[in-house]
Amino acid sequence: MLLTGAAYAALFLAGAVQGLIGSFQYSRNPPLGAIVFCVVLLATCLLGAWAMRSVGGALCPAIGWFVASFVLSMPVASGSVIITNSAAGKWYLYGGTVCALSGIGLSFGVWARRAGTRPR
Repeated sequence: MLLTGAAYAALFLAGAVQGLIGSFQYSRNPPLGAIVFCVVLLATCLLGAWAMRSVGGALCPAIGWFVASFVLSMPVASGSVIITNSAAGKWYLYGGTVCALSGIGLSFGVWARRAGTRPR
């Protein structure tokens, strides 16, 4: 039980670290850099679901990414913004959101189908 909780926490932190690094590096080689970060997030969600054998394995890195990326996209009192309103910034935020939700949806579909095919 404790090990399972630690694994979910590690997946959440992995998503948060991806969001943190991606928020500062998405503009490298625009928009390809942003797309690469989105695909890595999708892979993390799918691999997390596969490793944990549950949808929660995909949900944890997605939530970590959402928290880190969207907090860093908010303007601060000094007026600076880390994720700008540029093409690469939109690709990163919208593409990452689509990839995270796709990872959750795909993992849910796989686990729901497997649960329905169990012998009784």
